[in-house]
Amino acid sequence: MPTLDQIRACFAGDRFAVEVAGAVIDIAEPGHAVCSMPIRPIHLNINSVPMGGAIFTLADFAFAVAANGHSERSTVTQQVSITFLAPSRGKTLIAEARCLKAGRTTCLYAVDVTDDLGAQIAHLTVNGYTMDPRPREKS
Repeated sequence: MPTLDQIRACFAGDRFAVEVAGAVIDIAEPGHAVCSMPIRPIHLNINSVPMGGAIFTLADFAFAVAANGHSERSTVTQQVSITFLAPSRGKTLIAEARCLKAGRTTCLYAVDVTDDLGAQIAHLTVNGYTMDPRPREKS
């Protein structure tokens, strides 16, 4: 089973979420992940609250870590429903992804996004499609 540091190293390749947005993996377990993202000025919309795209990026990243962090197979987002519940007034967003059902080729996850003040910011349901990993290139 990979360590948290190995999972972080693997997901460092998700450059948009990690480098641009600043997402961090806090917990990675099979079917469960918690990721956080400090809110920076680049995340804010004209109303000075995190824009939906920033919230979605963190939530989708948490899903990816939960679904793929401990799997030999590859799971991608197939369909998402997001409900924005409140604007964040905190300094950090936290996304927790939990597997509700995992089948042979599809899965269903719930992702809840809160902030460091405890406000519920968004709720997502994510349908994933699971496939065999791409063959690795020979060295």
